Amino acid sequence: MSVGDRRRVVLVGASGVFGARLARMLARRPDVTLVLAARRPRPLETLLTELQAGGARASIEVAVLDRDQPSDLERLCPFVVIDAAGPFQGQDAAFAKAVLAAGAHYVDLADARDFVAAFPGRLSAAAREVGRWAITGASSTPALTCAAVDALTEGWTRVDRIEAAISPGAKAPRGLSVTRAILRWTGAPVSVFVNGAASTRPGWSVPHRLAFPGLGRRWIGLAETPDLDQLKARYAPTREALFGAGLELAPLHLGLWLLSFARRWGLLRTLEPLAAPLNAGAGLLAPLGSDRGGMTVRVEGLDAAGSAVAARWSLWAERGAGPNVPAAPAAAVVGALLDGTLAGPSDAGACVGLLDLAALLAPLEGLPIKARIDAAAPAATGVFPRALGRGFENLPAVVRGAHRGEADVTLAGRARARGGGGLSALVRRLQGLPAPGVHATAVSIASLPGGGEAWTRRFGGRPFRSRIAPAADDPFAFEETVGPLTFRFHASPYASGFSWDFESWRLGPLPLPAAWAPRTRARTFARDGSYRFRVLVAHPWLGVIFGYAGRLEA
Repeated sequence: MSVGDRRRVVLVGASGVFGARLARMLARRPDVTLVLAARRPRPLETLLTELQAGGARASIEVAVLDRDQPSDLERLCPFVVIDAAGPFQGQDAAFAKAVLAAGAHYVDLADARDFVAAFPGRLSAAAREVGRWAITGASSTPALTCAAVDALTEGWTRVDRIEAAISPGAKAPRGLSVTRAILRWTGAPVSVFVNGAASTRPGWSVPHRLAFPGLGRRWIGLAETPDLDQLKARYAPTREALFGAGLELAPLHLGLWLLSFARRWGLLRTLEPLAAPLNAGAGLLAPLGSDRGGMTVRVEGLDAAGSAVAARWSLWAERGAGPNVPAAPAAAVVGALLDGTLAGPSDAGACVGLLDLAALLAPLEGLPIKARIDAAAPAATGVFPRALGRGFENLPAVVRGAHRGEADVTLAGRARARGGGGLSALVRRLQGLPAPGVHATAVSIASLPGGGEAWTRRFGGRPFRSRIAPAADDPFAFEETVGPLTFRFHASPYASGFSWDFESWRLGPLPLPAAWAPRTRARTFARDGSYRFRVLVAHPWLGVIFGYAGRLEA
């Protein structure tokens, strides 16, 4: 490929938290000249060296560029310009207009509600006139949020409620501009659609804990993002459209909530002047948290058959990979512009409906980031029909018969048990679990008021009793209580059955650290027409506490 065949991609804010990660994604393409742009050249040169050492396939240049002096753009001859600099709150569209005037496409990572809302009116005419795209919000919000809702609600007849949330790890890099942007609306009135009507609530208010698959339960509060407008306009929910954000460490999240009252009560006009000390304080406490972050989108409504349904998309990032997520949609959109695959005539607007969820996530391939979709049937009878939703009806008949929850069930057969000695053996004896060996086994499942079930497992006559019930605050989860301990699980269906995936545990109402939890692997499945089960519970300190596997018949 000759140099002349390459298209020039100018990345403004390339040395920032998200810009640097976006640069790594774009540097994989051999058909571009990637121009790293910012106000200071030294960080750009450091990034250039890093990209070249990492095997970049793009041709890479460095350019000093100030967004406030957009006339410098023309000398760079861009095909597309990406604004990853921010912040976008309170900004006009002068830079985007200059990009279009230079004959280039424009893409940004804006998460500012006011900027995204005004974007089409400011730029549509100019974009159509020059035949170029101007795309805003090509980031976690609102691009990923809306793409997730699109995927979850395909074929639905009604959307009732949408709640999306994001929670970075405490050790994630924190740009001062991001902190300042959050403080701009913390404690300020935020327009939101709740209880079927437009309303106003303070930013960072209504703190509550929300389940983040792969991460556990974290605190979130109301955040002002473009999603609040996009979700209401695109899906017309009947009850609510909410977006929340949270800090991993409870003292930081709740501390900011308390601080928000200074603005709510008129003691401070804005919290923005506190950005630097608060950002520094969060850095001091960061070692108490993790480098794991994620987001989740939950939707409730009616499916194609008119039945009540809930669905959830979740993403979680390990080992500090979280800051790559906001950059991925922009990388995907730029790739589509380079390939000429964006459908429809060029226009200006939010990055909503342009690419599907899989395409927006494709730039994250190879990173320690996972995503999944869950479905539930909140009105279903029985723990597992509720937690598995449509997936329950796809299970083998023998598994459905045992767990439909409509009548008491007894299964009998034989099971082989295993386990360690010492303290593990003592735990088994106290719980009524069997000693290693083969035992006659019976499992009785009795329905309880409120949709729960009482399980009695008998191994050679010794009973082991527990209660299993839907999680009160999460239709996608269920809980098993053994004495004072309660374990929360997520049910994951597969072709022949479903697995019990451990999520958290507690002693009475007191949450317990996940690091102290026993490691549980459990499966319920069918083989050769028979009901099968396999359970293994081990602990980092005790080794294998117990395990059993067997075959039962109704």
